[in-house]
Amino acid sequence: MSSQRRPKQEKLKQKEAIIMKTKLIKMITSCSLFACALVSLVTAMALGTSDTARAALGPQPCGVYMLRGSYLFATHGWNIVGGVAQPKAIVEGIDFNGDGTLVSPFATVSINGTIIHSSGSLGTYTVNTDCTGTLSFTGGASFDIFVEASGRQLWMIQTGPGSPVFEGTVTRVP
Repeated sequence: MSSQRRPKQEKLKQKEAIIMKTKLIKMITSCSLFACALVSLVTAMALGTSDTARAALGPQPCGVYMLRGSYLFATHGWNIVGGVAQPKAIVEGIDFNGDGTLVSPFATVSINGTIIHSSGSLGTYTVNTDCTGTLSFTGGASFDIFVEASGRQLWMIQTGPGSPVFEGTVTRVP
């Protein structure tokens, strides 16, 4: 009798071993698939928010929406008064609203050594699809502008009849 039980017991043990191995393989496969899915999700989220991924979609056309937030305008040049060049420098805060309007909360201007402080100037701006545009302060100076593709920086040159020789850089404040 014991000789008949042994083959049955061995078959039963083999069957249990096969079942356990199958369960182990299924569990390892499930864990591996879950880990791969998690890595794929994290990678997709990281790429979806990166500048590289946005650049891969192709260049976005420029527009007024690019300029939003606080910027600092630092510039120097010359005023021409009675045919005589006078040095001029400005440090000015510009808050772009992203809709073609702006506010200058402060400015310090030095014209031929005379310091002028101002605040609260209003203005408008345009940005064309090629990143060129215009900027005008209400009742004041007008500029041609070029906006960097990221919107972090722009360059301005004063325009208009009798305008001074005046250009500068505007940089987004972090």
